[in-house]
This record gives sequence, C-alpha cells and structure tokens, in this order.
Amino acid sequence: MRRQRLSFCRRGFGQEGEKVTAKIKKELSLLAVIIKNNVVFFVALTAALLTMFIIPPDEKYIGYFDFKTLACLFCTLAVVNALKSIGFFGYIAGKIIIRAGNLRIATLLLVYITFIGSMFIANDMALLTFLPLGYFVLDSSGKKKYMAYVFILQTIAANLGGMLTPFGNPQNLYLYSKFNIPDGEFISIMALPFAVSIALVTVCCLFFPGEHIAVTDSEKALPRGKTAFYLALFALTVVMVFRLIPYYIILPVVFVAVLFSDRKSLLKVDWFLLMTFAAFFVFSGNMARIPAVSAFFSALLEKNTLLTSVLSCQVISNVPSAVLLSQFTGNYRDLLIGVNIGGTGTLIASLASLITFRMYVAHNKGGGGKYVLLYSAFSFAFLLILTVVSSIF
Repeated sequence: MRRQRLSFCRRGFGQEGEKVTAKIKKELSLLAVIIKNNVVFFVALTAALLTMFIIPPDEKYIGYFDFKTLACLFCTLAVVNALKSIGFFGYIAGKIIIRAGNLRIATLLLVYITFIGSMFIANDMALLTFLPLGYFVLDSSGKKKYMAYVFILQTIAANLGGMLTPFGNPQNLYLYSKFNIPDGEFISIMALPFAVSIALVTVCCLFFPGEHIAVTDSEKALPRGKTAFYLALFALTVVMVFRLIPYYIILPVVFVAVLFSDRKSLLKVDWFLLMTFAAFFVFSGNMARIPAVSAFFSALLEKNTLLTSVLSCQVISNVPSAVLLSQFTGNYRDLLIGVNIGGTGTLIASLASLITFRMYVAHNKGGGGKYVLLYSAFSFAFLLILTVVSSIF
C-alpha cells in the first residue's frame, strides 16, 4: 500500500514537473520570437543601459527625448493601422491593379503604389500593406516565378519612396523635427535622389515581359463613415507633422478617437519602434557627452557626412544612424540624404527590408539564400548610383 502511494506521488509530481517544464519552454519560445522580431530594440536597450554606467542618469536625460517625433510617429502608426483595418489601402490598390493588362504594367503599378504609399504611411507599413497584394497578383495569374524580382523592387521602392516627405519614414520625422528643417528646403534637398530613384525603379520594371495577366476584382466596399473619419484623423496628423498645430493638442485627440473607434489599431501600433527610438535617444545622448566619442564622430562627419551616414546605415540601419550621427553634426542636408539612400544596400540597412525577406521565405521555403543574393545585387546597384549622384550634385 505504501509503495502504491509513493508510486502515485511520483507520478503526480512527474506530471506536474512536465507541465511546469512545458510551460517554461513555451514562455522561453515566446520570448525568443519577441527578441527575434525586435532585435534592434533589444540592441538599443542594451546599448542605452551600458552607456548609463558611464553617464549616470541626471536632469539632462529629459533633454535627450524628442517628444514631437514620438508623438508624430505614434499618431501616424495608429491612424494608418485604423485605415488598414477597414481595408482602405488594399481596396484602392486593388482598383488600380485590376486595370493592368500585362505583367509589365502590373509590376509598374505595384512598385509605384508601394513607392507613393511609403510617402504617406512609412516604408514598413507600405510593405505590410502592398506586398500581399503583389503576391495575390502573381499567384492568381500564375506568375509566381517573378516573385523575388517584384518583391525586391517593391522593397527598394518603399525604402526610397518615403524620402520626399517628413512623415515618409521614421528617420525623416526625427531629423525634420530635430533640425527644424523648413518644409520647402526639406523637399528640395530630397528632390534629386527622389527623382533618380523613380527613374531607376521605372527602368527596372520595364525589363519585365509583357505577358498577359488577369486579376479578379473585389466587390467588397469600404465603410463610408469610418473611411471619412480616419482620413480626417490622418489629415490632422499631417497638419501636426508640418507644425501647423502643436503635437500636444493633436496627440490626445488622435489617441482618444482611435481608442473609441478601433482600439485594436492601438494594440497593433509598433510599440517596439517607439521604444527603440526612446532607447536610442538615451544611447546617443550619452554618447554625445563622452568627449572621446564626440571628437571621433565629429571628425569623421566633418570629412564626409554623406558617406559616413551611408556606411553607418549598412551596419546599424538607417534609423539608429540618424539618431546617433545627428548628435555630432549640423550638416543635416548630407545626413538626411545619407540615411535615406543608405536604406538600400545590405538587408539590415533598412529593417523594413526584413519584412519582405520573411514574407518571401514564407511563400518559398528554402529560397532565402537566392533572395538575399538577388536583393543585394539590385540594392547595392541602387546605392552606388544614388551615392555617386548625391555626391556630385
């Protein structure tokens, strides 16, 4: 009897132990996924914490944070998520694509939609919205063999299209706010690389064959009330970005409006991106207060701000480069151009590029290596041409 009880207890403890072990494994697996999907945030957080040992927290820390950039970024992400939740961007893009009669025109339209879309909803949101449309067009028309090329051009278009507007990508928002760049000057600075980018993606699209394709139209209509409401909120966000109304007035309006109309859109906001900015503000602020580091970066940027910022993007990505290097130079023109065209090149030069990579691999098991090679060839070619043009003119 005693042996039976002991055996029962062991089985009971064994089962409980297995449950605890399984739970721990599940939690560790979830943590690994979170870290994998937000590597830049955890790198930024680690870097910020390490510099805090050198420059302990004090009253100057509050001056590190650009609250206007954070507010503009949050409002843009929240409203874009709300518009995406009702299918606004997919609906508009679908109506355009349905008019394409062949692969070449369809590719041009897909790339242009992504290019223009990134000017208003940022590069990562443009890819999340329009890459599935690209896949749908290619899959439904039996042209999946061209997926790598179409995805690559859409990615390059997203990374370069947002350069023309302050809210086209996070680094633009930050630099526009930090240096108080006048609207006209901002557009004039980016006009040439923007025009060259359009020309390059257009030439690439023209090499696609004119094979016939047929895409089925969607009969689903947009909800008029919500569409008008969210577009009005987007207009308010644009007004805030261009400094026509202070951010501390628009921010609570957008937050409350989205909270009561579609709170799921708030949950879908890229909070890790906002926290990444906050962490990099601390890191770059502390780095600027270390004399040796300040002297090194200042000397480097004084020699060639454009090239330094382009090379920095290839290693630590464009957003961190913008935040870090802005502490050591007043040459916002070359820095602005550098962190925009620097989004091409390596796969990590712009983290939005990883969105495409993951989506391509999901549809093409084992095709990651081929994609990276193709992407690198196209992307570095764009980077070289844009860097040379920007250096000369």
